[in-house]
Amino acid sequence: MFTYLTNGERSLFDEFDRLQREMDQLFGGWPRGAIRGGRAGAFPPINIGATDDAVHVYVYAPGFDASRFDVTIQQNVLSIGGSRAPEPREKRTWYLRERFEGDFRRAVTLPEDVDPERVEASYRNGILHLVIKRRAAVRPRQIPIA
Repeated sequence: MFTYLTNGERSLFDEFDRLQREMDQLFGGWPRGAIRGGRAGAFPPINIGATDDAVHVYVYAPGFDASRFDVTIQQNVLSIGGSRAPEPREKRTWYLRERFEGDFRRAVTLPEDVDPERVEASYRNGILHLVIKRRAAVRPRQIPIA
């Protein structure tokens, strides 16, 4: 059943990967490579990066109305919610539907040095971009040595 890395045969890791996919299918997990990422509840996908001055959050939610987002920061927890109205229902049989509709909410913990009073938000080309500035007093100060 299991083979090791020899002459292009399947490896033990390939078998574990296959077993994981089958378990995901059995218990209702999203298949790998699905449009909404890799696990249920992970919509919309979010990328978070940081610079010395700010934390940048990118929320990938195409087709939403910017006024339908609900973004809050409380005790260093960023909460992003929103909704997409359902498409008009026509009498048809769907064979595959991957476009998300309805309500969603994601919450992520931010670093302790962010300033919730200094946030910039923009929504362009289906990407909600939040820039959350860091507190100046918390940033390390370089001390020159004479």
